[in-house]
Amino acid sequence: MRCLFLFTGFFRGTALLLALLLGGCASPEPATYPNYATAYLGPNGEIYYATPPAGSKKKKAEAPPPPEPQWTWTGDGVSGSPSITIDLSDQTARFYKGGVEVGSAPVSTGREGYSTPTGRFSVIQKNADHISNLYGDYVDASGEVVVRNVGVHKDRRPPGTRFQGAPMPYFMRVTGAVGMHAGYLPGYAASHGCIRLPRGAAEKFYEHAGHGTPVTIVH
Repeated sequence: MRCLFLFTGFFRGTALLLALLLGGCASPEPATYPNYATAYLGPNGEIYYATPPAGSKKKKAEAPPPPEPQWTWTGDGVSGSPSITIDLSDQTARFYKGGVEVGSAPVSTGREGYSTPTGRFSVIQKNADHISNLYGDYVDASGEVVVRNVGVHKDRRPPGTRFQGAPMPYFMRVTGAVGMHAGYLPGYAASHGCIRLPRGAAEKFYEHAGHGTPVTIVH
């Protein structure tokens, strides 16, 4: 019994194997592909790699930052007691002074299995340069990401890696491990329970919300 295997060229360093089987042959091993999860498209369609594939000679390139989601702020110079409302249904945060809305921003809250709690809370801790000790990435000895977006209590650490906590700029804790901070917003609930805001909005909220500021989280 004969097998004929046809090999075609390479696409960006990844070998593509097409097997043409003539009756009864065992299937070849599936092709493996490098992780391009950190690739970005530039404004003209060019590809930037924040982390080149293993073995690649491509140098690291600065990826153009994704556009920041739209947010509003009119609170500079406005007096009145601050308060914040987070709406999980429409994934929006609203900042008030004296009961008047002076800021709003899209958010990304807890995904399935990591629900953001609802209720009445307050800002109990502030840290502009907070680093998570619970969530982040597993990286190798050179600092390259091996497993992304992990929780240390749920995701097993691969041998030879270490945990690297996720940066959470302008962090304001409201309860337990949950707080507001600048982070990535994919357009839906995707966090481990925290409330991610656009960086500019997180900075404004941080600047104008002191310790004890009421935070209401509704669904």
